[in-house]
Amino acid sequence: MILASGRSARHVSSIADHLAKIVKEHTGQAPKLEGMPNADWVLIDLGDIIVHLFRPEVRSFYNLEKIWADEDNSHVHKDV
Repeated sequence: MILASGRSARHVSSIADHLAKIVKEHTGQAPKLEGMPNADWVLIDLGDIIVHLFRPEVRSFYNLEKIWADEDNSHVHKDV
């Protein structure tokens, strides 16, 4: 799972579009995208990898890092 933030809905949407284009070029298949109309939280399903792209306020609200983190939190990168 990859968690990342964009500065605005437009930035999140652009990141998602760019990533989807790169994935399609390399795999020949377009990934599944959810949440593009509002682009507050876009989920990109790459099969074995799920990418979550957030606006900063939405990322803070849902705080997925806390939900999925191990007790030691050593692998969590909060500035992605």
